[in-house]
Amino acid sequence: MSSLSRELVFLILQFLEEEKFKESVHRLEKESGFFFNTKYFDEKVLAGEWDEVEKYLSGFTKVDDNRYSMKIFFEIRKQKYLEALDRQDKAKAVEILVQDLRVFSTFNEDLYKEITQLLTLQNFRENDQLSKYGDTKTARTVMLAEVKKLIEANPLFRDKLTFPTLRSSRLRTLINQSLNWQHQLCKNPRPNPDIKTLFTDHTCAVPNGPLAPSSVNQPVTTLTKPTAFPSLGAHGPFPPGSAVAAAANAGALASWMAAASGASAVQAAVVTPAPMPLHQNQVAILKRPRTPPATPGIVDYQNPDHELMKRLRPAPSVEEVTYPAPRQQAPWSPEDLPLKVALALHQGATVTSMEFHPMQNTLLLVGSATGEITLWELAVREKLVSRPFKVWDMTKFTNQFQALIAKETPISVTRVAWSPDGNFIGVAYSKHLVHLYAFSGPNDLRQHAEIDAHVGAVNDLAFAIPNRQLCVVTCGDDKLIKVWDVQGRKHFTFEGHETPVYSICPHHKENIQFIFSTAIDGKIKAWLYDNMGSRVDYDAPGKWCTTMLYSADGSRLFSCGTSKDGDFFLVEWNESEGSIKRTYLGFHKKLAGVVQFDTSKNHFLAVGEDGQVKFWDMDNINVLTSTDAEGGLPALPRVRFNREGNLLAVSTADNGFKILANTAGFRSLRAMEASAFETMRNPVDSSLTKAVPGAPVASVSCKIERGSPVRPSPILNGIDPPKPRIDDSTDKPRPWQLAEILDHAQCRQATLPDTAGSSVKVVRLLYTNSGAGILALGLNGIQRLWKWVRSEQNPSGKATTAVAPQQWQPNSGLLMANDVSGVNLEESNPCIALSKNDSYVMSAAGGKVSLFNMMTFKVMTTFMQPPPASTFLAFHPQDNNIIAIGMEDSTIHIYNVRVDEVKSKLKGHQKRITGLAFSTTLNILVSSGADAQICFWSIDTWEKRKSVAIQMPAGKAASGDTRVQFHVDQIRILAVHETQLAIFDASKMECIRQWIPQDSLSAPISSAVYACNSQLIYATFRDGNIGVFDGDSLRLRCRISPSAYFPQGNQGLSPLVVAAHPQEPNQFAVGLNDGSVKVIEPSEAEGKWGMVPPSEAINTSPSTTNNQTQEQLQR
Repeated sequence: MSSLSRELVFLILQFLEEEKFKESVHRLEKESGFFFNTKYFDEKVLAGEWDEVEKYLSGFTKVDDNRYSMKIFFEIRKQKYLEALDRQDKAKAVEILVQDLRVFSTFNEDLYKEITQLLTLQNFRENDQLSKYGDTKTARTVMLAEVKKLIEANPLFRDKLTFPTLRSSRLRTLINQSLNWQHQLCKNPRPNPDIKTLFTDHTCAVPNGPLAPSSVNQPVTTLTKPTAFPSLGAHGPFPPGSAVAAAANAGALASWMAAASGASAVQAAVVTPAPMPLHQNQVAILKRPRTPPATPGIVDYQNPDHELMKRLRPAPSVEEVTYPAPRQQAPWSPEDLPLKVALALHQGATVTSMEFHPMQNTLLLVGSATGEITLWELAVREKLVSRPFKVWDMTKFTNQFQALIAKETPISVTRVAWSPDGNFIGVAYSKHLVHLYAFSGPNDLRQHAEIDAHVGAVNDLAFAIPNRQLCVVTCGDDKLIKVWDVQGRKHFTFEGHETPVYSICPHHKENIQFIFSTAIDGKIKAWLYDNMGSRVDYDAPGKWCTTMLYSADGSRLFSCGTSKDGDFFLVEWNESEGSIKRTYLGFHKKLAGVVQFDTSKNHFLAVGEDGQVKFWDMDNINVLTSTDAEGGLPALPRVRFNREGNLLAVSTADNGFKILANTAGFRSLRAMEASAFETMRNPVDSSLTKAVPGAPVASVSCKIERGSPVRPSPILNGIDPPKPRIDDSTDKPRPWQLAEILDHAQCRQATLPDTAGSSVKVVRLLYTNSGAGILALGLNGIQRLWKWVRSEQNPSGKATTAVAPQQWQPNSGLLMANDVSGVNLEESNPCIALSKNDSYVMSAAGGKVSLFNMMTFKVMTTFMQPPPASTFLAFHPQDNNIIAIGMEDSTIHIYNVRVDEVKSKLKGHQKRITGLAFSTTLNILVSSGADAQICFWSIDTWEKRKSVAIQMPAGKAASGDTRVQFHVDQIRILAVHETQLAIFDASKMECIRQWIPQDSLSAPISSAVYACNSQLIYATFRDGNIGVFDGDSLRLRCRISPSAYFPQGNQGLSPLVVAAHPQEPNQFAVGLNDGSVKVIEPSEAEGKWGMVPPSEAINTSPSTTNNQTQEQLQR
């Protein structure tokens, strides 16, 4: 059947599935044999519908097709037989034995006899090998898991376990497109054609009106090695499937090399006097010719005459069969990809290479253009170790290299890499050198070996373990590939490339160790650890710089490269043929430079291109999705996944990098935080708790549960319950110290110019989403806008303290002024919200809500005439036409701007609404009110899920403005009240942390906000102090005194509101009661606000933590 006919069958299958023709779907699946529906198969097996199970299987394989198929049918029939025995239905058991199981007796007569003897037992569990057989349901589940492994390993099911990625109703779409095309061909097209049949081509019979083509708009499922017939003990557990070998894949390289041998002359290899032992007959395996398979791209590994099967198969045994490692093909979910920015960290120089630790998923090694390497612990956002470039022992190097260093030629890192066990770090440099470090802990990075590896740049470095010896493989501008042990002794030098070698990819297939290499002329070669030269000579797409990588399970090979013209190529290779299996689409621009890519587990590819990260499903050539990581990426960002694929490091244009995470990644960062602190810090005595002492306050009921996505910790004011003294020594160094900013010189700041000299207090403050402007709303209802422009001093055009912005005003001289006629401004509650694209701002100041054009300042429309007055505004995150409006009368209106209609009115508060925040992750709206209540509403139904009261300190009434803001993980909420900062877990709708003003920060809180990455919280206090808190633990990191940013001699000033920059986590702005706005950043020397506070050990017992929290509060 042709490819298009095959695709048509898939379209029909999708149509039948969508139309609920269930029986027809599965009948077509079976009759076509194109798609094996594992979900349907699972259902039938678990239901014990054995006849239907075998009938469905028969569309894809027969009992005697191969050993995999034979074992699949054997497992199913054995289960059916055991169930009959378990029901004491001996007659049915005999029937199954004679009709279904006898066919296997010719292959294993002893096993068949043993199965027959089960008939003589009162309970077949008396057989030792079946003693662990449980109930029927459990046994079916165990058997199904084994059968699915066999199905996935069976070559007959290859490419039949995954349904193609199709848009919904694809067949309908094609039909509609055809009808549109037919309608366009009509000589006299009608505006609204009445199409009543698909049996004949459409024509408009009566001429009537202009051409008016019409269109119509209206998904299916997925899927997992063999031993030959197992002993009957397969139920303990069911047939053993853990001892897996990849012999079937071992022929891939051999096939490639055999295919290339005729086209490539064997080049000589220079072998140094320290050879490694080679695996016996390893070379002979690869040199044997191979007969191409009948079907291109498919090798019959089960053929006993296959050369690799002869060499790699162990001694013949019916008890053991090797099979390829399973390839997980789970359906794609948006949560699988790390798309949300979790961290933005500053390296200080252009990032040139990144690599996650192979076991510790939050440990990231970064190399930079200055030659510096840095080890980051992402869980605590800190540099653990940093090593600038220097030559360890100059006397070992040639005069040429010494002269090069003497010229102070810039030397950058070209590659950093971890050894597979995580005990060594390799660093390649742009001149000659490779450094090896021994790594034995977060603060223990020791110089291990310094190697003068290549003449010119060392372009790539990787670790390999040929013949169980850890080695380092390098390549360079001198056209050579070299292999070193970790002591720096050279074992092999491979030569054969005619241009500088750009990258290397060591790998192994079963017992065959080899290295792929690519050069800047686009040549791909492969080498064994011997003296026989290159086995492969192919051209990479683009014929320039190319990198090759394997999927995590080593079963699939990919390459990504660039042509000299700036075209990009991402392909998957068919290893069995040495040909391109799949070329991925989605590159649209030509850019100067080399594109970078990485693979995630066994499912996704990520490429940094055009200032964004693009993702592909390995089995689909079209781009799956992309992200710009909230902006700031270079044209060709570098990308690197961690082992679990839940974190992605992406280099940024401002000499740093961002960490993107999925839900599991955010959870991992939080979960690792406590243990990371413990391993990093020195012993600290219990007096550490005095660093931020707690004040006695009333009881706070913050329930902690293990199931919470947020790390449970019984914290008040950032302090865990007191612990027994660990060490009485008072001279132990403290790992951190509270930073205090007391003077103008200790931070950078800028006061925004005001041409009108406004002295009206600033009550609301926003950064524009682009980060290039600030919008302030005064108590008089007038909004002021400042914009930064691109210049030599400010090339990014973003908000900065280094350059003064312009106060923006259109040529018309209009002001963005709200209607405040008849409004008592002192009693009003001004509110403001900005559209995502910064085009419109919506605000009110006691009167109607006005929608302003940000360019012209014109009022586009007004709505929600008071009373009641609007007190808070929030755009729906997925639809700018839907607005949540908090009202003075305590209700919340869900308003549709487009149709000028209130869709829902939410009631649950007792006083005016003071805060609103949406979470698309949890699909909820969170509201806060002047009644100190927080309510949780379903976005789907607008029904209230729960209401939680903020626990007030003793003597404080439950009133006052309460603001809410979601953490970037869209799960935690920051709640701000003048008496406290509190963090809630919105998934549990419970308080998990609380901080009460005390000591130097004892004044009421006027405002607080998360930094853009939620790692910090900026809080302003009525007395002028500003606190910078850790976003997770609420521990105080830094205090900024009023003297550091207030003009001298100005008494009575107070910050009323604070806003955080949307991309720069260490920049914030404050609006003061005199109408001024100030932007504040840490000093250039510091670069950040204070240090991360220490984290105490966490008691995760809910009952214990609650009791301790109560006890602490009552002291």
